[in-house]
Amino acid sequence: MAAAASSLTIASSFSEPRTQILHSSKRSNLPLQYNIPYKADSRSRSRRLGLVVSSVSAPNVELRTGPDDLISTLLSKVANSDGGVTLSPEQHKEVAQVAGELQKYCVKEPVKNPLIFGDWEVVYCSRPTSPGGGYRSVIGRLFFKTKEMIQAIDSPDIVRNKVSINAFGFLDGDVSLTGKLKALDSEWVQVIFEPPEIKVGSLEFKYGFESEVKLRITYVDEKLRLGLGSKGSLFVFRRRQ
Repeated sequence: MAAAASSLTIASSFSEPRTQILHSSKRSNLPLQYNIPYKADSRSRSRRLGLVVSSVSAPNVELRTGPDDLISTLLSKVANSDGGVTLSPEQHKEVAQVAGELQKYCVKEPVKNPLIFGDWEVVYCSRPTSPGGGYRSVIGRLFFKTKEMIQAIDSPDIVRNKVSINAFGFLDGDVSLTGKLKALDSEWVQVIFEPPEIKVGSLEFKYGFESEVKLRITYVDEKLRLGLGSKGSLFVFRRRQ
């Protein structure tokens, strides 16, 4: 939630010319007046201008200091990006920067916090193939369109990943993984997944082998969860309503 910037009046920071009224020795219906301009040396003027600039700029720094503002900023940066696929390298850096600021507000020992449980939508990953594997690769995306990526964490230790896809533009399907979660410490978890299961139309089968991932939970609350993979992948999960 963006904090409202306070309005600042800067006109008072500048001195106005002083006006002095003199009366002529001769009778006149109108007073004579002249202006005595206020002369300030360049240093004092620079100091006053510097104060004005800093007073105007300061509120902008405060706009992104709270977790709600950071969450809003983060979600806006990854919105409509196909989970991060369409973002430029510079935009990925911006996402990582905001995520780094947000993790400062993480609860202590997030692995033990019940907030981690629930259904989460994967709205961003810095590496497209981390969620979805080959279906999210450059070639895979030519044939399979990702509809949504969901991770459900059920108490006490069950993780279910599901990637919903549309194959070849007309065939809907799901690729699912079921795994068991193990806490490694107060921040890191390990999940060992069974072989993936695919459903396309009336077909349903398992293929491949078991897999293992390690993830560090760097932030979690009622709305958002951040994860950092052991190979450096950054994940942004948004809780499903």
